[in-house]
Amino acid sequence: MGKGKLAKFADMATYENVFQYPFSVVEHVPFDMKGHWHEQYFHNDNPIVLELGCGKGEYTVELAKLYPEMNFIGVDIKGARMWTGATQALKEGLKNVAFLRTSIEIIDRFFAEDEVQEIWLTFSDPQMKNPRKRLTSTYFMERYRRFLVDGGIIHLKTDSNFLFTYTSYMVEKNHLPLLFRTEDLYNTDGIDAATQQILSIQTYYESMWMARGLNIRYMKFRLPHEGQLAEPDVEIELDDYRSYHRSKRSSLETSK
Repeated sequence: MGKGKLAKFADMATYENVFQYPFSVVEHVPFDMKGHWHEQYFHNDNPIVLELGCGKGEYTVELAKLYPEMNFIGVDIKGARMWTGATQALKEGLKNVAFLRTSIEIIDRFFAEDEVQEIWLTFSDPQMKNPRKRLTSTYFMERYRRFLVDGGIIHLKTDSNFLFTYTSYMVEKNHLPLLFRTEDLYNTDGIDAATQQILSIQTYYESMWMARGLNIRYMKFRLPHEGQLAEPDVEIELDDYRSYHRSKRSSLETSK
């Protein structure tokens, strides 16, 4: 029988690779490791990469195994899920992995200027009716700018046509340098070697979505510090689902 939530939370309270700062706490307690992740946790100067909305943390762990010369931090508010990846990282002795349990809306409170080189957004909630909550919105891009190096890379991997289309418009509207874009990651010819490597990583839910016949979309772009960001003013057709085992919450056909 698997562990329950309380048992998992008890485990994580003892894990050296997990840092837990719920919103209500971090408002009043400063994060002392902000700006010091390299020397205080990773003990190296390797690039730091975030996975925002990491869920079970399986993607964070697999990226860390694939790129041992880089440091990875999985971020999510749902600790019971995060326990899976955190436990695996400890058991496998992965020193280039950490997990941060907090709300992504306050992610800039945990990292200092230029402390992060890349961000991964893997199968984020499309937030079709709430633009400010989309992790690729300009609202979040402005937050990422506070700690991402100038021209740092943002990766988006998603099954959501809505989120992918919205992000494409956002990138185009703000003239962000687009490095790669495909609407069908596993059936695209001519993919470079670096992108080919990520094909070996599939999460539990990604496999389910692929089994349902959903294309996996992927893009990566740079986020310069300069320039005022603006939201794209376009209508986008809604997905006919929200995420696995969830139905669409709106009867409207399009959203901005």
